[in-house]
Amino acid sequence: MFKTSKLLTASFIIMISAAGQASAHAHLTSSVPADKSIVQASPAAVALNFSEELNIRFSGATIAGTDGKRISTGDAKLSDDGKTLTVPLPESLDAGGYVVEWRVLSTDGHKTKGSYGFTVKP
Repeated sequence: MFKTSKLLTASFIIMISAAGQASAHAHLTSSVPADKSIVQASPAAVALNFSEELNIRFSGATIAGTDGKRISTGDAKLSDDGKTLTVPLPESLDAGGYVVEWRVLSTDGHKTKGSYGFTVKP
């Protein structure tokens, strides 16, 4: 009986440790414009909010129209808390669909990437 209790305790500790490691990646928690949103006017920037602090040197985003043509952007910046990556859009976006592809490195060394889309209303 005593061995079973120790085994269950050890299994529980291993499960908790593994869950903590899996959640250490920087996940996109929200964005402006939001995924699948339709905005009335061209945004001045795209803001990506993450669950972990980022390393700006290895983090960024590209924006392209649905035709695949890349949009010119300014230099990405991090918020004071290190969790929001802002990518300025120096020129207005035309009406249509856009895809944001992001890649980030969290300060603990984990890389993540993803993409989402939004539409600028005509």
